[in-house]
Amino acid sequence: MKRFAEQIGLRALRKIDPEAAHGLAIAALRMGLAPMPGPVTSPRLKTTLAGLDLPNPVGLAAGFDKNATAIAPLSKAGFGFIEVGAATPLPQPGNDKPRLFRLTEDRAAINRFGFNNEGMDAICARLRDRAPGIPVGLNLGANKTSTDRAADFARVMEAARDHVDFATVNVSSPNTEKLRDLQGKAALAALLAGVMDVRGSTPVFLKIAPDLTEAEITDVADVANQAGVAAIIATNTTLDRAGLHSRHRDEMGGLSGAPLFEKSTRVLARLSTLTDIPLVGVGGIGSAQDAYAKICAGASAVQLYTALVYGGLSLAGDIARGLDQLLARDGFASVADAVGTKREDWL
Repeated sequence: MKRFAEQIGLRALRKIDPEAAHGLAIAALRMGLAPMPGPVTSPRLKTTLAGLDLPNPVGLAAGFDKNATAIAPLSKAGFGFIEVGAATPLPQPGNDKPRLFRLTEDRAAINRFGFNNEGMDAICARLRDRAPGIPVGLNLGANKTSTDRAADFARVMEAARDHVDFATVNVSSPNTEKLRDLQGKAALAALLAGVMDVRGSTPVFLKIAPDLTEAEITDVADVANQAGVAAIIATNTTLDRAGLHSRHRDEMGGLSGAPLFEKSTRVLARLSTLTDIPLVGVGGIGSAQDAYAKICAGASAVQLYTALVYGGLSLAGDIARGLDQLLARDGFASVADAVGTKREDWL
């Protein structure tokens, strides 16, 4: 009955402005009006990522719960881990509206939010007061008006380090001007050094763009290896618009959803040949088969977000349960046993 109600709710939400619909979805989640199966798990699904114990490898990507206001219900929605944020040192409104667009025909979305959030103090207070549960991480960002964006990342890391299970350096959003310039080898090395200096014992992840050249992917791997990064998230949204059909296809911003799947998976597979750092596969995951493909391409865990717009929050548990069946079908005793087993298909 709850699944039927979820589908009715999704249809209603898709008839209104996407950003308003997202706000209503967060409110409904906090009121308990969403499937809450608890973390879906099994002996096959249990795994570790950067030393973190996960009940399953299906995580929630940053951006869904920007201000960490729904951690408790999200922790019971079927995910194995969640990531909130991005958080910047100072609150900021982000870019002008409208800034979120559904591409229904493409099972995709374009956003140009620009790190809108309530700031690190408010977000860290909620992280500090959360109840124990699945691992929770924070996506770190920089203020749009900052004169030293690398220092912003370190400031948020220092504020959050005692309240999170991991933190992600996000230099790959296309919606803050020149932010992606920080993916250059020298700039990235300096930024990561600053973050690592203040992280305490918190694992630091790095989130990269899918639009990197072969040489840039190699540089990212080199810097991540030298910096001691605990995991790499591959990938963020893309600026590519090839093959889209929606009337919103030419909107500025980052494209996420189904069209990103192949590009992001190829970057993931290539990275897996350049580093032994655990990888988190993100981009276009909408089914258990998609999640399994990312794992077989080299991911130790995966994250999703845009597919929830079309499949609802219950999709998290569905993907975890389906992944369990696929692992069993192919004779894998664990997620870890399947990692990278079909990497060559993507190279």
